[in-house]
Amino acid sequence: MTDIDVQVELQLKNSLSGQKAVGGRRQEDMSGERQSDCGESKQNTGQRELDEPLSLLADVALAPPRGDPEACSCLEVRRLESSLPSMQLQLQFLMTKADDLHDCLVNGQGHLESDALAAAVPSFLFTCQPYFNHLQSTARSTVSQHTPLPFDIYTRLLDFSQQLCDRLEQLVLTFASYGLLCLDETEPNNMSHFCIGQSQLGRLRLTVFRYCKPAPYLARVDTGLYKRMRWNVERLRDGRQQQTDEERGGAREEREAETVGDTEYYFLCYEDISNAHPEAAGDSQGVSHGTVGRMWSIGQWVQVNPDPDSEDIYDWIMCKVPRASYHRLLFLGSDEPSSCSATDCLQQLLLSHQTSEGC
Repeated sequence: MTDIDVQVELQLKNSLSGQKAVGGRRQEDMSGERQSDCGESKQNTGQRELDEPLSLLADVALAPPRGDPEACSCLEVRRLESSLPSMQLQLQFLMTKADDLHDCLVNGQGHLESDALAAAVPSFLFTCQPYFNHLQSTARSTVSQHTPLPFDIYTRLLDFSQQLCDRLEQLVLTFASYGLLCLDETEPNNMSHFCIGQSQLGRLRLTVFRYCKPAPYLARVDTGLYKRMRWNVERLRDGRQQQTDEERGGAREEREAETVGDTEYYFLCYEDISNAHPEAAGDSQGVSHGTVGRMWSIGQWVQVNPDPDSEDIYDWIMCKVPRASYHRLLFLGSDEPSSCSATDCLQQLLLSHQTSEGC
């Protein structure tokens, strides 16, 4: 290992231990871990660690009186700006680890070693979770009630998230092409999708999942719809109720169970639409030709079977695979959106609904 490798390893471990609180609970699939910037010498790193407390002290000394929202916002923005290099270094570390797994497989390691590598992939995806969570929660929150996150910081954070998402997707697809991972949702141990972050918007908590390749909307029924992303949206109690629950004490899991309300499921899907049109009037045979266009949309999972209003537990026990209709909410056109831009679109939908409900 080189000096820089040792430095990066140490910085990553320190980051992961300090950021576990960001990870959130493991919902349905997962939840994860994260940190730091490249090429610095040990001397520069040590000097920066000495300078940072002095810089922070200067920020506090020069800040306007406590409680001023603009002052708090400026300080927080400066902290975020200073943390970007370390986040980029952590991204490079995780990308390198993904490349190492890929290269070990492609270069040929023997049957037993390939199985061991395949087992390492889900574990590696899990360790990326807190990094995804930190990027998403930081980018999709506001610095204060009055000041949104600066656009340049916002775009850089989401760019880090998008880069890692794309690399992990390719890693899973490569292992699947070697027959070491299954992407079929009907199989119990499939790796059809993975979690790419969690964030909170007011009383809504979003957990985002990315499908490695388009999958049928319903696992056992052909609906013509293919899903690419899923968002689990949990409705939480208001802040006053959550604070009351925390004041009561008790285990974190118990407080969390008390504050989570209903969960809704949203999907990014596409469908191929045939646009048939009659041939030119001079064609005596009246043959119709058509073109097929792909349409992307965001829609909501609407439970059909079992009946969501049924109180009979046997309806749920006897149902092997739930079925649902797809309630289209937003058409996105013929071009597939990135995972970050699709989440932006859903976020705007949810916020607009929150605003209308609050009026």
